[in-house]
Amino acid sequence: MTAYPFTNKLVHEKSPYLLQHAHNPVDWHPWGNEAFEKAKNEDKLLLVSIGYATCHWCHVMERESFEDPELAAYLNAHFVPVKVDREERPDVDKIYMDSLHALGQQGGWPLNMFVTPEGKPVTGGTYFPPKPLYGRKSFRELLETLASIWKNEREKIFSTADQLTAHLKQKAVSTAGGHPELNWEAEEQAVTQFRDSFDSRHGGFKQQQQNKFPPSMGLMLLLRHFHRTGNEHSLEMVEKTLQKMFAGGIYDQLGGGLSRYSTDYEWLVPHFEKMLYDNSLFVWALIETFQITKNPLYETAVRDVLTYVARDMTSPEGAFFSAEDADSEGVEGKFYVWSKAEILEILGPENGELACAFWDITENGNFEGNNIPNRPRSDEDVAEQFRITTDELRIQLRTAREKLMAVRSKRIRPLLDDKVLTSWNALMISAFARAARVFNDADFEKQAVRAANFIFDNLRNESGRLLRRWRDGEARFPAYLCDHAQLAVACLDLYETTYDPEWFRKADELSNEINRLFRNETGPYYDTGNDGEVLLTRNAEGYDGVEPSGNSSVVNAFLRLSAYGLAPEYFADAQRVFRSFAPHLEQAGVSFSAMLGGLHFSLSSAKEVVISGRRGEAETELLLSEVRREFHPNLVVSFVENGKNPETEKIIPLASGRAMVNERATAYVCQNQSCQLPVHTVSELRQLLG
Repeated sequence: MTAYPFTNKLVHEKSPYLLQHAHNPVDWHPWGNEAFEKAKNEDKLLLVSIGYATCHWCHVMERESFEDPELAAYLNAHFVPVKVDREERPDVDKIYMDSLHALGQQGGWPLNMFVTPEGKPVTGGTYFPPKPLYGRKSFRELLETLASIWKNEREKIFSTADQLTAHLKQKAVSTAGGHPELNWEAEEQAVTQFRDSFDSRHGGFKQQQQNKFPPSMGLMLLLRHFHRTGNEHSLEMVEKTLQKMFAGGIYDQLGGGLSRYSTDYEWLVPHFEKMLYDNSLFVWALIETFQITKNPLYETAVRDVLTYVARDMTSPEGAFFSAEDADSEGVEGKFYVWSKAEILEILGPENGELACAFWDITENGNFEGNNIPNRPRSDEDVAEQFRITTDELRIQLRTAREKLMAVRSKRIRPLLDDKVLTSWNALMISAFARAARVFNDADFEKQAVRAANFIFDNLRNESGRLLRRWRDGEARFPAYLCDHAQLAVACLDLYETTYDPEWFRKADELSNEINRLFRNETGPYYDTGNDGEVLLTRNAEGYDGVEPSGNSSVVNAFLRLSAYGLAPEYFADAQRVFRSFAPHLEQAGVSFSAMLGGLHFSLSSAKEVVISGRRGEAETELLLSEVRREFHPNLVVSFVENGKNPETEKIIPLASGRAMVNERATAYVCQNQSCQLPVHTVSELRQLLG
């Protein structure tokens, strides 16, 4: 057993991020009453330091400051230090990130906020250097300044804290108020904003900063706009972006999987960490683009991402891990980069030159003297250079990839953040379920079902309350709105993949829990439950950040349940959420893309389809293939195995009484629960679907 010179209270935690700091000389406390009671008893401010396990600058600040015994001694003497994993406690992170924004600072992690013993924010920032740099105070200088003000001018701190807290409480919740019903104008304005910022050369959308983030939720909104209007430019923006990302360095060309963001506009140099949510949403967008275009490239990309997730991001029990770090051996990207000499030595001169031409591997490199594999040239172009067919090229590249992966697998891997988060797992469950449905892949279906079973078996307490995080045998923290709502969406995706009514029942149960725990009668749903810890504010977020907001997932789940004929209150609840965020949807729709996707579903008056037949019979499978493989974003589908699953008809109102007609596979197409005459052929079904 390793002997450490320092150990603090984080040693008893399960979070990989907190455990990274368990042997700092800083006397870290986990978030909780003990730390705040200590601050009151010792008359100190608290430092609330928030990050996550795969955060590069969190690692940097730890090495530079939190591992410095002299600085740690000063911090321990004058403050109560608290560490928070933002992925376990997004509610705490939200409050103090909003505080930072209110102070006029750009957000990011690590987030270091100084707070009073009552939890009120005072001041803070993100990364603080160990020495003064670029006009920024050193961390030690900041600590000394705050300690002095707390001792000698405390009224300044209380005044600032009270003002910040009042601001946070005022902006915590939107209300439905008297906002009118929204129309298509909100979507049109968002599409215009996307068009104005579109990078026509490299795909994606230009932001104020140099970094480029995967815009998957925005791409799916553009696909819906194309589907509704036929506007080719909306589809072109999606295809250009997906193809450039899949060919770029932001995508791991050898191992599969998408990195967090690109540090340039060309998608070449990524921030190498890989997050589960990014890869989930990327798969969602790829699947939908395949459904529209039938371009096999998108199926290839889906399968490549999901192969990576199944291989490197899945627990033995079937749940999905959270992230992989950017760093290995203390160096960002070291695991992923190559020299040309390495490639030639592994593959030999002939195959090595071909691989280098395909993956853009050069003597000089494209990243700090090494190479990030990427694909700036087409298969046809490289094949022509080497005077082989594209089929021969792909065979050789498949072999080359296997050999390079075998060598790479022997390198020291980046840290794996192996905690299991409910909402992130739900996103990937949906990804596998949708891929199983569209590509008729039984293995994908099994992986989706297995992961969902893990969540329901392991992330509920004795009373059945859903929990947020599982790791190392421990489930903890009451689940948030996003966990409940995204899991409800995943259960509906599982139902439309497996047609097992148990998944539909679970979606309905989760939705009832949402109304029990998070309901706000006059506005959007609260992010935190009414049965948990009381924090400074209780927020209700609609902004779609790295994943759909809880309220966006609520409207998408509730509208689908309503279309299946469940309680009309679901539809009314979704409309209340839309009205609450109406000003944001109209003015900043690009930041609310998932919610606008829900509004698209609502305004489109979704069609409801029931197919009755026998699985395995040709006529039945043809009808199912039409609704599974084609792009129908405003559709819900139920399947009745004729005479064999009465449970479906009992649980799903839409399916009640929908039997085969004349012993033939039969499709019923309805709208607002009013149905057309039943049909039997794909052409008739397609006509009714419009």
